[in-house]
Amino acid sequence: MTAEQTRRTGAFRPVLAFLWRRWRCHPALLAALIGGLVVATVADVLVPVFAGQLVDAIARSGETGREAALAAALVALGLLALMGLLVLAGRMTGILAIIELTLKVMSRTGSDAFERVQRFSSDWHANSFVGSTVRRISRGMWAIDLVGDTIFIALLPSAMVLLGATLLLGWRWPLMGLLVAAGGVLYVVLTVLLSLLWVAPAARLSNSWDTKLGGAMADAIGANAVVKAFGAEAREDARLAALIDKWRRRTRRTWLRSSGSEALQIVTLLALRIGIVAVALWLWWRDEASAGDLATVLTMFFMVQGYLRDVGYHISNLQRGVNEMEELVAMHDTPLGVEDLADARPLSVKRGEIVFERVDFRYGGHPTPLYRDLNLTIAPGESLGLVGPSGSGKTTLVKLIQRLHDVTGGRVLIDGQDVRHATQASLRAQIAIVQQEPVLFHRSLAENIAYAKPGATMEEIRRAAALANADAFINRLPRGYATLVGERGVKLSGGERQRVALARAFLADAPILILDEATSALDSESEAAIQQAMARLLKGRTALIIAHRLSTVRAVDRILVFDHGVVVEEGSHEELVARPGGLYRRLFERQALELTDGWRP
Repeated sequence: MTAEQTRRTGAFRPVLAFLWRRWRCHPALLAALIGGLVVATVADVLVPVFAGQLVDAIARSGETGREAALAAALVALGLLALMGLLVLAGRMTGILAIIELTLKVMSRTGSDAFERVQRFSSDWHANSFVGSTVRRISRGMWAIDLVGDTIFIALLPSAMVLLGATLLLGWRWPLMGLLVAAGGVLYVVLTVLLSLLWVAPAARLSNSWDTKLGGAMADAIGANAVVKAFGAEAREDARLAALIDKWRRRTRRTWLRSSGSEALQIVTLLALRIGIVAVALWLWWRDEASAGDLATVLTMFFMVQGYLRDVGYHISNLQRGVNEMEELVAMHDTPLGVEDLADARPLSVKRGEIVFERVDFRYGGHPTPLYRDLNLTIAPGESLGLVGPSGSGKTTLVKLIQRLHDVTGGRVLIDGQDVRHATQASLRAQIAIVQQEPVLFHRSLAENIAYAKPGATMEEIRRAAALANADAFINRLPRGYATLVGERGVKLSGGERQRVALARAFLADAPILILDEATSALDSESEAAIQQAMARLLKGRTALIIAHRLSTVRAVDRILVFDHGVVVEEGSHEELVARPGGLYRRLFERQALELTDGWRP
């Protein structure tokens, strides 16, 4: 077997281990499931034996007398009825147990996957399609149902029937038992090899294209405003059509291989049937089997054949279920990126002092560090402006404070506490952030504002909105604070979204505030309203303000000018503007010139 084949067949192990860890969390349901199916299967295997006794009782009526034959036949019939009741009771017990077990495992797995995705690093989210992630989780959850049903309701009884038939027939006729065992094992091995080495690779590729298709759809639909703006509907249609064409070809190959595998399995079963019937006739010819024995053998074989005939289908289902769970299992095995330490404690912030102590930082495997030996102290209650060209390190600084990334060297301290030793939830609860492009939930305005403080009263929400200059526009809406804002807040203008984000920050009332380009994409009127709200928000807080528009930071206590991860200038607005040849002065003069001359093509 090649290394690639080993990798492909090895997919079963992590998926089944993943499921087993969750199944064994419910021992009572697992015991009821397996116990019920064992009872049902044993009773099913004994049916041919009692059917043969019934035939023998009737066939020997001339020897034993009709009354004795009838009595024996009725006993056999009663046993057949009892076996039927046991089969029904056992299967219903197993089915009821697996329904509860599967629902519990699906629910827990879905919740665990969602919790894990929420806690993945910002880098992971930046590199993942939302649609693909949702598809992996939902498809993997439903595959749990398919895999569980296949293993417990289908394959376990099939294996038990094959073993039981081999033992019963082999005990009476060793040759017949050997034939059933050898034929059954050969059929199962052939089915497994076809499924794992021929059908599975095609199914895995088909699933990967299914994931890509879901991601592409979500990407285009989520950016529908851009598609419309450029009249690109036909272009997106063509792009999706190309993906669908690749998905269709991969899926056709999977289905054709499945059909070919099924044909080979049917041929194998046909050969086994002919062999068993031939041996049964030979035993009858040699007077080693009665008519009832023949009935037992034939009934047993047709029952075994029924189970074996479906084994190929069940193996294919198992393989499909495993393929569909692979991405979900891989997601559970993916490191979070930024994790709480085992001894992490809640962060307590009384003053709001932030210190960067000899900090080194590089992105991923990038050979050049962005920061090297960065030392910086932000005093409690100080407002700090961060300016500089794009990519100079402004945004990374606040991400290290939030611990969206871990430093490569050195420490980031808040009130003397290393942020790596604090729980992430407690750290971020002490920080209110207003982003350049605020993201809102497709929920009501009240719910979006209250997201900063679960359980906030309407009075608190209205007060926060008023402080953010958002109350007036909200009250003009037909449904006011109950207005749904659309996905990501699409129903609101940029200025309205910013004011909702500011209201959220007011309600959070956190000691540390981060304003990330909060007015960079707004009209003058909206900018004035938001700057007024920002001035109120800054009071009494340690604040970091990232700005491209230098007017935003004119009134801050101190400005840091970044260039390629280095603080090249530091001071107040007046000090930096007065510095000849300085980077801040150059940026300020360029913006002033743009305001004076206007934009020219």
